Amino acid sequence: MKAHKPTSQVQFLLRRKLTVKGLTDSQWNDLVHELNHHPCVDFAERKAGNQLLVTFDGSHWSTDALLELIDTSGGRLETGWWARRKLAWYRFTDDNVRANAKHEPFCCSKIPPMKK
Repeated sequence: MKAHKPTSQVQFLLRRKLTVKGLTDSQWNDLVHELNHHPCVDFAERKAGNQLLVTFDGSHWSTDALLELIDTSGGRLETGWWARRKLAWYRFTDDNVRANAKHEPFCCSKIPPMKK
């Protein structure tokens, strides 16, 4: 088990596994290096079959930001029904984690705060 970065909020870590196409080996190395040095990314690595495995702090970063970084490095995601479905789920969980990170708990004996 790899130790998390001290800046990572473990309760908000999200793991993303994406198939990236169109990158050379040097572009892969640059992308993984850039991700591992990003302040919001806990860990990134390349797996067999051009799989990118990234764990990041979902309260400060998102799957869409990861996709932008992949795009600027020259890569593109695999297309297809399953890939689109998985991406939609990733975006949904991103929104959920961000909402939970902003949530302020209240005491059960008090009136719940009004929605804004």
